[in-house]
Amino acid sequence: MPDTPQRLPAFTYWPTFPFEGDLRVKRLLDPVPVEPPRHGDNPAECRACGAPDEAYIWVSDRWRVRSLDRPTGLPAVLILESRSHLDLGDLPNMLAAELGVMTVRLERAIRSLDGVARVHVNRWGDGAAHLHLWFLARPYGRLQLQGTFLALWDDILPPIPEEQWRENLALVAAWLAEFGGRPLAEPPRINWTAPAKLSEEARANDESSTFGDPGTTVEVPEPATKTGNSAAMVREPAHGNGEDLSAEPAEGNGEEPGAKPALSTPQPVAEADRERGA
Repeated sequence: MPDTPQRLPAFTYWPTFPFEGDLRVKRLLDPVPVEPPRHGDNPAECRACGAPDEAYIWVSDRWRVRSLDRPTGLPAVLILESRSHLDLGDLPNMLAAELGVMTVRLERAIRSLDGVARVHVNRWGDGAAHLHLWFLARPYGRLQLQGTFLALWDDILPPIPEEQWRENLALVAAWLAEFGGRPLAEPPRINWTAPAKLSEEARANDESSTFGDPGTTVEVPEPATKTGNSAAMVREPAHGNGEDLSAEPAEGNGEEPGAKPALSTPQPVAEADRERGA
């Protein structure tokens, strides 16, 4: 390459290009005579083969889907892997056909998330020998993230909230499970405790509740008792007949008294190579 400054390529002027300011083109290095081995060229050392199913958000007999180990700037970044230690060109006809089905299915699952406009599907394969396809969700309305540089923007944008990230993973896993396989990602645990500030304000409002003429304070009844996850109004026995009216569940949640919500902690996910060349 000549030492004289080169004119910057046209893509540096695209509105989607993430950088601005003074840029210069790197010097192109001479080609190496022998390329270094990729991770997993020796199947005995392949991290994907050695990872347990619990490190994935969804698994089947022949395919597995994993996420990164933490939220990033995009609504979802997922990786589809074959369970067998094969590269793209090594797939037999049956798995090659299934790869097309799985690609479409996973794209639809990610695109079903709120706020997702498009899903970019990428395969590089320079860093690892085990087949893996990247699926990157572009947020709706973020036109600056369109096209080639979405993977770069993912590292630039601030991470999305972890609860939203875990919920997205659980929704994708459940969507895939409708067609088979086993979902392993679960939604975040719900915090049932009201904030202390909110509780104090509600109590103050109750104590100062007035009706009718100013200065007339009405006694506030005791709050409804809780049974499991459903509020039940406890009625006093009817005067005169001793009849005890059974508790009725509060309207609006459709749950039986005593029902408990399914709470669980998301499964850990495998460490992913953050370099897009993997």
